[in-house]
Amino acid sequence: MPAHRRLAAVLLLLLAATAVQAQKPYQPHKSSEILWDIYGVPHIYAHSTPDLFYLFGYTQAEAHGDLLLHVMAAARGRASEIYGPGDNDRNLKSDRWVLLNEVPDRAAVWLSKQTPEFTKYLDSYTAGINAYAAQHPDKLDPAGRRALPITTLDVIAHEQHFVNFEFVASQHLTESPAPQPMRTALEDPFSPTNPDVQDGSNGWAIAPSHAASGKAMLLMNPHLAWAGEQSYFEVDLNAPGIHLYGASQIGLPVLRFSMSDYVAITNTVNTNNGALLYKVTERNGGYVLDGQTKQYTTAQHPFRILQPDGTYTTEIVQVQRTVQGPIIRRDGGAPIALYVAGLDKPFFLDQYWHMITAHTLADYQAQLRRLEVPMYNILYADRDGHIEYLFNALVPTRTGTWDTWQHTVDGSTSTTLPGPYLTYDQLPKQIDPPSGHIQNSNEPPWDAAWPTMLDPANFPSYISASFPLFRSDRALRMLTETSKFTFNDLLQKKLSTRMELADRLLPDLLAATETYGTPRAKQAATLLRTWDRTTEAEARGALLFYTWAQHFISPSVSLIPDSARKNFAVPYDITKPLTTPAGLANPREAARMLDEAAAETVKTYGALDRPWGEVMRLQINNQSASDLTQPRTPALNAVDLPGNGGYGNLGIFRVVTWGPLANGIKTPIHGDGFTLAMEFTTPIHAKSLVSYGDSSQPNSPHHTDQLPLFRDKQWRDVNFTRADVAAHTEHRDTF
Repeated sequence: MPAHRRLAAVLLLLLAATAVQAQKPYQPHKSSEILWDIYGVPHIYAHSTPDLFYLFGYTQAEAHGDLLLHVMAAARGRASEIYGPGDNDRNLKSDRWVLLNEVPDRAAVWLSKQTPEFTKYLDSYTAGINAYAAQHPDKLDPAGRRALPITTLDVIAHEQHFVNFEFVASQHLTESPAPQPMRTALEDPFSPTNPDVQDGSNGWAIAPSHAASGKAMLLMNPHLAWAGEQSYFEVDLNAPGIHLYGASQIGLPVLRFSMSDYVAITNTVNTNNGALLYKVTERNGGYVLDGQTKQYTTAQHPFRILQPDGTYTTEIVQVQRTVQGPIIRRDGGAPIALYVAGLDKPFFLDQYWHMITAHTLADYQAQLRRLEVPMYNILYADRDGHIEYLFNALVPTRTGTWDTWQHTVDGSTSTTLPGPYLTYDQLPKQIDPPSGHIQNSNEPPWDAAWPTMLDPANFPSYISASFPLFRSDRALRMLTETSKFTFNDLLQKKLSTRMELADRLLPDLLAATETYGTPRAKQAATLLRTWDRTTEAEARGALLFYTWAQHFISPSVSLIPDSARKNFAVPYDITKPLTTPAGLANPREAARMLDEAAAETVKTYGALDRPWGEVMRLQINNQSASDLTQPRTPALNAVDLPGNGGYGNLGIFRVVTWGPLANGIKTPIHGDGFTLAMEFTTPIHAKSLVSYGDSSQPNSPHHTDQLPLFRDKQWRDVNFTRADVAAHTEHRDTF
């Protein structure tokens, strides 16, 4: 960043901080209130839209205050100063990444571009956070209180950090040799060696033509980590002219998963590649571009690191920036520069706000056309009966194919520089398709409305890959096997634990074992013959087939790698998602794998026929995934229940990613977090669940109270009317 721009950014930072200190404390109207229901879901009734944002900030601080303060500290690049380096230097690595990409400086520029109206909303949101912290300091982690006060600048920085530098580009790109810029979660989302990169999701929209009621339906089913700062927060937002219900991640002031009386939207992680890597050629202290030597743009960003004895050390992040972006690592001495799409798009939050408050498809599409959201598939349904799928992404025009950009490219020529983004009209989409449904489970966009297909040949070859994903195949099977969906069909199919991979391969595996199997393999086949191909808690045989799949596909049962594709007799055909890939290319080898899997199952799990739920345990507050901020007081209400659901890449729609085996069990690290199903009837039908509860604060009863529902495959009724809320109120906050 040039010196004059850095100075301007610093001045903006100072002005923003001064403004926060100088402003009078925001006071919502006395008629505004929060009704907390029996599951800890806040129902906000605000006198005005600014009051609504204020109370949303207040509720996030009340339900997730410790996590909220941590994400804001991290967005500043000050997590190490406030919390110390963290486990495995997590905070330290985060601060380096944030400062290397100059998130705080850019956030100041983004903040200056917000409209006065939306800035007022953001100011109100941070005022609500600070008000809760001032009123309840004893409820917050003492370390986290050092991050106070939270500013509007922090919110913009967090949004940028969360979206552009965790999803579009991850700090894992700093590692050498590089992971592919394609979203790591799509390549290997369930590896226990890489638990930090966890994303995914399922989403469905069903048109009136495919619904028994003649009303559109939407399924929101995002998957992220089950602990920490990507947690979902369910909330009900009401103000004059506004009635929204849904969820978003901690620290975001708008809903990304939302329904109103008019429209509903959900998101899934898509296969867009908005992070491009360039191999830089150095010369004479600079770098080469089109034969000319250009000088790096440099900057230094010092930050402090809290030590165990209370003192601080200081580290300086040295930035060397090329025309493509900063140097993020060196491979064999060669600098690697990173381009990240969307750094010129400051209105992510503003666009979401106007999307979820739209009343018609035309209003909604006008917001989509802004393309301020750098990635995510967005699925939509409305009360007028329209549905839409959009492969939403900021896709820079460029040369080459998808495979070209999965590796570093030559940074010494301007021919590889990214060009203008594709427009909304150029992106893959399906609007009111003849199929009567749209869906996505993180696969490429081509089968979103199957059998109505999008032809990849009609789009640039670099826009997305083509690969099989058994979870999306399972979704398509369930969507197409029922001609007219009832709301109950939607609820039941979402909870399916049936394994598509078993349906695809088990008959052939049993036949192969009959011919080629050892006595041990034949014993295993006898068990698999009686297995119902689900991962219900009592399922016997699921552990065995899962272990066999780890041999047939990969140890992490990841997206089928090239090394495993040869194991299928019938290769993948994008137009035949329910029948390809399929079959055993080498039946004798598959039977040998079953023999090995049988021995491994007994050794690892204690018995060949151990029930799934004895090993896969729903645990919170005792053996659950570790907290991402600081060690905390052991929580009350510890829960330990038999689990159901499993790894999405086995073709299970009820996704639970079970972590590494410890003390003979596995516990959730990722999967079905917030889930909501809705139908545009009058009144609206809606049910939801937040698997790990709607609060993460120490000793909160609402950090465990929904797990029994998850175990029992039950939903909660969404209290969408004031009368329903009043009938289920646990306590209220008044102002």
